[in-house]
Amino acid sequence: MNLIGKRVLITGASGGIGRALVAALLGEGAHVLLSGRDHAALAAVVAHHAEREHAAVFAADITNALDRARLCDFASRWRGGVDILINNAAVNDFTLLKMQSAESMDMAVATNLVAPIDMCRRLSPCLERSEGAHIINVGSVYGSIGFAGNSVYCATKFGLRGFSEALRRELADTDIQVHYFAPRATRTAFNSDLVNDLNMTLGNASDEPVEVARFIVQALQAGRAESVIGWPEKFFVRLNALLPRLVDMALAQKLSTIRHFVKGCPKPGESL
Repeated sequence: MNLIGKRVLITGASGGIGRALVAALLGEGAHVLLSGRDHAALAAVVAHHAEREHAAVFAADITNALDRARLCDFASRWRGGVDILINNAAVNDFTLLKMQSAESMDMAVATNLVAPIDMCRRLSPCLERSEGAHIINVGSVYGSIGFAGNSVYCATKFGLRGFSEALRRELADTDIQVHYFAPRATRTAFNSDLVNDLNMTLGNASDEPVEVARFIVQALQAGRAESVIGWPEKFFVRLNALLPRLVDMALAQKLSTIRHFVKGCPKPGESL
C-alpha cells in the first residue's frame, strides 16, 4: 500500500506511540490529522516535522460524545475526508480491581472501547467514499492475555479486538479494511514507574515507540489484518488461546510479585 497523499486521522497523537506514528506516516508522504485533548501538545508534535504543511491538529476529548461528533465532522471534510482512521488513544490504571475507582473504570471503558467504536461508526460514511480505506485499532497483548493488575484494561482491549474482528467481517464486501495491531509493553509515559519496574523484574521486554510505529506502518502497507508485536508474546497469545489453564498456572506464580508493585496494595497478612 502506498501512503503518499493518504489522509490519516490519529487519536492520542501527542502520546508516545501517537507521536511516533505521526513521524512515520509523514515520512511516508501521508497527510496527518492529529487529535488529542491538548492543542498545545499536538501543535508541538507538528512543529518538529519538516512536513508540517501536511499536518493539522484538532483538540478533542474523545470520551465526550459531542467532541467525538465535532472531530469526526471535521475529519470528514479535512482535505476532502480521511482515508485512514487510527484509533490509538488509550488509558490504563495499573491496580487491583478492588482498589480501582469507579471514575477510573469509566474512563478506561470510554477511552479504550466506546470512543473507538463510535469513531468507526461516525466515520464510516466518509471512509466508504475513499478508494481503499483503512481502520486501525491499536490494541494490546493484554487484549488476548488477561493479566493481574490490569483487569479493566484487559476487558477493554479484549473488547476492542472482538469489535475489530466483527467489523472486519461486517465490511468484508466493501473497500474498507479493518486492522488490529497489539503492541506489548512500550517505553512511554503511558506506563508508570511502578509498571516499568514490574516489567523489569518480570523480565518483560519493552519496545521503543518508534519501533512500534514502524511495525504498524509496515503491517498496514503489507495488508496484515491482525498481529501481535513482539516475541515471545506472539507465542503466549497462541498458547493462551489453546491452553489457558497452563497460562493460569504460569501467571499465578507471578501474582505475589505483581501485588508487590501495586501502589497501596496490602502486603501478605494485611487487609484493606
